[in-house]
Amino acid sequence: MSKLNSIYPQAIEQTKMKVYQDIDHYLETKAVLPSFAQYLSDRSHYLEQIWINVWLNKSTNDVPKNEKKQFLAEKGFEVQGVDRKLINKLFRDEMRHYQPFDTLAWVMGSFEGQEEKWAERFELAKQQYIKRQQEKQLKEAKLEFEAEIDRAANIMIEEKYQLLYLHVRYFVAKQLAADFVNNVRFKAVDPFALEEELKEEGLFNPSAYKTIAEFFDELTGDIQKTLGWGRSYFEYETYFYLYESLISDFLSELIPEKVLIDLPGKFKDRFFQLFDVPLSVSFVKESIEDLLYDMVGMFLEDIQAEYVSDLLKLVEIPFDEKIHQEILEKDLEERKRRYLQEQAEIQRKQEEERRIMQEIFGEEYAPSTKRNVRYVLHIGETNTGKTHQALEKMKQADSGLYLAPLRLLALEVFDKLNADGIPCSLKTGEEEKIIPNASHISCTVEMFHEKESYQVVVIDEAQMITDKDRGFSWYKAITKANAEEVHIIGSRNSKEMLLQLLGDGEVKIHEYTRDTPLEVESKKFDIKRIKKGDALICFSRRRVLEMASRLQNDGHTVSVIYGSMPPETRKKQIFQFNEGKTKVIVATDAIGMGLNLPIRRIVFLENEKFDGTRRRLLTSQEVKQIAGRAGRKGIYDVGRVAFTSDIKKMRDLLMQEDRPVQTFAIAPTNSVFERFQRYYHDLGTFFALWEKFESPKGTKKASLAEERSLYQRIAGTEIEARLPLMDLYGFLHLPFSKNDGALTRQWEETMYAIIRNADLPEPIIKEGSLEELELSYKAVGLHLLFLYRLGERTEAIYWERVREGISDKVQDRLKTDIKKFIKRCKNCGKKLPWDHPFPTCDACYHARFKKYWYEEE
Repeated sequence: MSKLNSIYPQAIEQTKMKVYQDIDHYLETKAVLPSFAQYLSDRSHYLEQIWINVWLNKSTNDVPKNEKKQFLAEKGFEVQGVDRKLINKLFRDEMRHYQPFDTLAWVMGSFEGQEEKWAERFELAKQQYIKRQQEKQLKEAKLEFEAEIDRAANIMIEEKYQLLYLHVRYFVAKQLAADFVNNVRFKAVDPFALEEELKEEGLFNPSAYKTIAEFFDELTGDIQKTLGWGRSYFEYETYFYLYESLISDFLSELIPEKVLIDLPGKFKDRFFQLFDVPLSVSFVKESIEDLLYDMVGMFLEDIQAEYVSDLLKLVEIPFDEKIHQEILEKDLEERKRRYLQEQAEIQRKQEEERRIMQEIFGEEYAPSTKRNVRYVLHIGETNTGKTHQALEKMKQADSGLYLAPLRLLALEVFDKLNADGIPCSLKTGEEEKIIPNASHISCTVEMFHEKESYQVVVIDEAQMITDKDRGFSWYKAITKANAEEVHIIGSRNSKEMLLQLLGDGEVKIHEYTRDTPLEVESKKFDIKRIKKGDALICFSRRRVLEMASRLQNDGHTVSVIYGSMPPETRKKQIFQFNEGKTKVIVATDAIGMGLNLPIRRIVFLENEKFDGTRRRLLTSQEVKQIAGRAGRKGIYDVGRVAFTSDIKKMRDLLMQEDRPVQTFAIAPTNSVFERFQRYYHDLGTFFALWEKFESPKGTKKASLAEERSLYQRIAGTEIEARLPLMDLYGFLHLPFSKNDGALTRQWEETMYAIIRNADLPEPIIKEGSLEELELSYKAVGLHLLFLYRLGERTEAIYWERVREGISDKVQDRLKTDIKKFIKRCKNCGKKLPWDHPFPTCDACYHARFKKYWYEEE
């Protein structure tokens, strides 16, 4: 017990000191000396308690936890896993009886029978008491003087503020002129990366700064310590902090001197009589310390509003209060005039900008349906045959266009029509399959061109018009389709919005209901009760693969579907399920759009999804869209839906009536860009105007966040300089995963090749893992987007074959690798149950929590 041994004598000395303090306090107020026996009689209770109080506090606070445990263990206590508070209580109880110091015996040994020593203690206590009282009186008097000086200083500053400001203004002007001549500009890429050497950028150019505030943002080249969020850190110093310090030092000399001069003579005499020293500048400075701090902030705020040019002109004029006052008044008047002029110019520019924005955007987003077009709405729930009926009409037409929300659906319709003997071409941006003599086209909705005309146009999943980034493609197709008959397929909650867009046009409505009812199972889903035709829904690729791995390892045959899967692979996975080669399917919500599968039961393994910002409960529309895939007429006449938790809440979401769609998305059009280029010629300005543009009532703007982020990579480069604005925006708008660093780098490298008229860089293809294959597929897809946009169709054919080969490898890799995706604890690797909601096992979680608890102790 090394700590106990070392603190024990310290506790004894502390106890003795407290006894002496008690004796002095007892004696100092007595008029005559009391006997030592009287002291003992009056204070024996305190003397008996003083040791135990000192020792308990010192031993409890100073002895570490491990020594406390060791001490208690030697005494026979069980200490393993015992709560910290209980350890302290047990230890404290033991310390009450640990080698007690006899305070009373020590006091008696020191003073009993020693009347002379006791009398000396009495005299010493009286002297110390008188001295403290005198010091207290002087301190109170000092505080009164300081308060009077502070009041006088406040009055003086209020009366002479402008005069003081003239001094500060002249001081700053001279300092500013010196800094412009003697110092250089510095630049730092990251103001907090102090390991980077600052780059010198030459001498200052005074004309580059309008106000002092602008100059104050420049770096001095030094490093300073500052505070933020309660913590101190280091950063590059700016001239703001340098001048704050300089002005503070200047005022700390100027104002106390002025205050001392203005103080009455009687006040100074009274101070001398009391303290026997003259009133000094340093005493005044100490008295108005808080006031000085406030004044620095006030003068600093005023000086930042000054024009740099005004202060530099002031340097050559010797300081004279009257002359400098006249100069300041003229400068303020001129500054006011310039301010009003600038505000008027700002207002003029704002009005001009509003006029230009009105001309650019104008009525671009008002519905403009053609009255000679027949519109047919196919409205209903998922899996009700809406798309089938619309396609039948298109198949009967001499020419037709199908607009799909997904490349996979465009591919599915392309295959279906050609299989039915109707020549149909395919266009999706990253692939083209031109069938000879085809008068029908299947494409993604973004490929729509209003100048092309057809007998019948079919627009699928029209409720996507609300999507903030892609919705405008549906708006444009619906309102500008050039056809005799336009078939629009949408959910029930999109009906009113679609009718509003079509206005007074000729509209026929077909409403569909499910032939196969949906039934929600009353029991929570159990993985042991999985059956043929089940579709299990998760909301991440990782969980899909983990669940598929679990099922395969349990002997089930499984198909998988997730968003980043190549469409060709997805098609093969669907084919295997449709043909009965796989028993169940595990999918993300990608299954909810346009895929017709013989699904007996939809099982929601999760009720929440991550939407890019947070995990949230599924919406009613999402639940309906996915659950609606259950049931297939003639195969499963009842569609079943199961949940793993919160069955009542999820059933309510499935059954509740959706709110009608209230707004649709808008995005820039070619017409908008054509008008924009009458005034401006850079996309940076366009993005700024788009941000300011107020979306018309009933609409919401596309965020253009991905395009803007991509633009930042090439803004100001030769890419922007050498490409026409609309061409550049077209490349920014290419549909690829812009959040993937490898793909954005490929995009940028390809853009440089285009403007330099060089060969396009080939996409990087890696086959080491399933993830690498999927990324390679996307890389080839991006390459194809460029090839088709540049009209390089011959080369595109080769890369389509390459991409098809990658999708085959993804399919093969799914067969062999899927068993590796076992859900395991990320810490210990232990296999986790299929429905375990966390990435770590319970044992690792509790161990970490326990460790954290003990560290906190």
